[in-house]
Amino acid sequence: MLEEALKKFEEMKELATLSRPGKQLGARKMSAREMCQKLMDPGTFVEVNMLVKHRCTDFGMENKGALGDGVITGYGNVMGRTVFVYAQDYSVLGGSLGLAQAKKIWNIMDMAARAGAPIVGLCDSAGARIQEGTDALAGYGGIFLRNTRYSGVVPQITAIMGICAGGAVYSPAITDFIYVVKDACMFITGPAVVKEVMGQEVTMEQLGGAEVQSKISGNAHFLVDSPEECLKQIRKLLTYIPQNNREKPAPIDSREVLYPDQDIADLVPDDSREPLNVYKVIKAIVDNGEFYEVQQHYAPNIVMGFAHMAGQSIGILANQPQFLAGVLDCNSSDKAARFVRFCDAFNIPLVTFVDVPGYLPGTQEEHKGIIRHGAKLLYAYSEATVPKITIIMRKAYGGAYIGMCSKHLGADLILSWPTAEIAVMGPEGAVNVIFKKDIASSSNPEETRQRLIKEYRDKFANPYDACFKHHVDDVIEPNETRSRIISALGILRDKKENVIWRKHGNIPL
Repeated sequence: MLEEALKKFEEMKELATLSRPGKQLGARKMSAREMCQKLMDPGTFVEVNMLVKHRCTDFGMENKGALGDGVITGYGNVMGRTVFVYAQDYSVLGGSLGLAQAKKIWNIMDMAARAGAPIVGLCDSAGARIQEGTDALAGYGGIFLRNTRYSGVVPQITAIMGICAGGAVYSPAITDFIYVVKDACMFITGPAVVKEVMGQEVTMEQLGGAEVQSKISGNAHFLVDSPEECLKQIRKLLTYIPQNNREKPAPIDSREVLYPDQDIADLVPDDSREPLNVYKVIKAIVDNGEFYEVQQHYAPNIVMGFAHMAGQSIGILANQPQFLAGVLDCNSSDKAARFVRFCDAFNIPLVTFVDVPGYLPGTQEEHKGIIRHGAKLLYAYSEATVPKITIIMRKAYGGAYIGMCSKHLGADLILSWPTAEIAVMGPEGAVNVIFKKDIASSSNPEETRQRLIKEYRDKFANPYDACFKHHVDDVIEPNETRSRIISALGILRDKKENVIWRKHGNIPL
């Protein structure tokens, strides 16, 4: 009896794991099961719900499909830490989502939440399985609900491995980070529907290709060359984040830390109007010069990502003066605010580098809603209770100075370089407003204007007025930056902050 049962089991297992190569799978090089195994440490992947099968009998569906119903689910270890995963299989009904597939994904997400471990979704799906009607829609609804309920509870990471359409792209949008392979696409409606409804001819790449999602829409956080590179990068990301919201990121072995020896003062241009390359500053300060950037190709006027300092994981945000002079605009505010909230949810200290001339003016930004978009960053920093350390490098003007984690938004420590300029606006603009009548009535308006600009610059083109008023805690030499940040991270390690109870806030949209 046992022998027969084992034989039947082996037959079912072989059927479930049967490779179904085809045109779509061939283009992807790895099967869904192979991707799960490749993500995990060797020999640790355990598959769950391998024998699930859909129950749809409409439109000849009783003769279609396969065991597993187009998704591989399971768990394993990544560098010794538990991680849960699901990977859609495009070779089974185009990876389309029916109720059975959805329930497998629900189950693995619930297991991840109960275990307090990250969940990784490897997505490759044509969207809802049309033959299943409202069951398919219910399946997506259950996934969206779990994405939302577990947001800020366990890290959720998604990778777009192929062509994802319709409901298949909304779940990734709710998760914390999205990777997209360069030949993959994601869109709500494909080119055929766009042509039918809008009369527009467009290719899949033009509509929702990897570069579009990484550089234009900002939907994707990471653009990678191949599935293999994608899995490698996901493993890298996991080294910076904790298992869940009750833990802090695991420190790396401090014996592996190499201290940068770059003279930071050499990186600062003598003329404050010349752009500073903030990448060079960041890499001269963090451990081993390693900075794991998030959304590198989108809104490059602000830079953000993860690094280690003395082995401790931190989130970094920095204005990048080499793009749009480092101003804040709609896109950079959205980008930064969400990153701040992720770090706060998962106990990752925030270090902010400031060199910002203000918010981007003009009708285009005003009409896009710079008021509400800019307010997101104010909200995110104000809400965050993790350690917040701010370095004012050079310009810090107006509302953007406040928005880049100033003392007024609850920063724990504000350090300033001697090159900092902290004021409502730049000297030229301020003088034109304050002394408009004096300049106009002067016998030599330009000479008067230049004299007043110099007086304004002498007062505010340094951090000392802000120090006198307790808006800045200390002025430091640029080369002290690393040691002072590490010191602050040490004293703030067990920071506690009492906040008024509330169900949740209402962030500007």
